[in-house]
Parts: sequence; structure tokens; C-alpha cells
Amino acid sequence: MTILTQTPPASSRGMIWTGRVFTTIVVLFLIMDSVIKLIPIPEVTASLRELGYPPTVELARFLGLLLLVCTALYVWPRTSLLGAVLLTGYLGGAIATHVRIGHPLFTHTFFGIYLGLFIWGGLYLRDAEFRALFPFRRY
Repeated sequence: MTILTQTPPASSRGMIWTGRVFTTIVVLFLIMDSVIKLIPIPEVTASLRELGYPPTVELARFLGLLLLVCTALYVWPRTSLLGAVLLTGYLGGAIATHVRIGHPLFTHTFFGIYLGLFIWGGLYLRDAEFRALFPFRRY
């Protein structure tokens, strides 16, 4: 019996570093966003009110902590795929909120999509095992 194994595709240094840059950009933004939610400033509760959520410090802190945990899972190499999935769900909720209240499409609503592309693009470029799961095929 022959067992076929698939080896991950080779990574170039440029691809790995591009993935690291994408990851760094998105992680710095997400950390900044979560820290802002953890600090009880009036602007955060005002934005919650504008988005149609209860304007409480507790909700802001919960969202900040949730985002920080998902980001930490994304940064840790062993759990980066789980972190990317959880961040995609978090961003999906943000996109749905912006659609619900009618914010501008390209600046507010699609911002979650832009971040998601950086999250998944960074993971794809820096992780050969992930690329093996979703290969691009040439026909």
C-alpha cells in the first residue's frame, strides 16, 4: 500500500515577508482598536449608540477583549487559522452593522472586507501548510 503525502509548496523569502507585513499591518490596527475599546472614553460609547448598540462601557470592554483574544489567536502560529476564522466572524458582524444602518459602502461597510483580505492574504503568504490546503492551480 502506498501512502501519498502532499508536501507544502515552497515559499520564497519575498512571499513570507510580504505575508508578515500584511499580518503586522492588520494586527497593529486590531490591537489599537481593541485597546481603544478597553479604555472607557466617551467616543467609544457614542459610537456604540450611533451603531444602534447599548452605549455601555461594559459592552465596549467586552468587544475590545473579544477582539484582543481573536487577534492573539491569529498571531500565535499554532492557532493562526482559528484566529483568522474568528476574526472573519467578528468582521462579518461589523459589516452587517454598517449595512443595517446605511453607512457608506466603500469607506465603512467594505472596511471589514479590506481587513479580512489582509488577514487571509497574510496567512496565505506566510504559511506553506495553509497554501497546501488552498492551492492556486494553473490550467
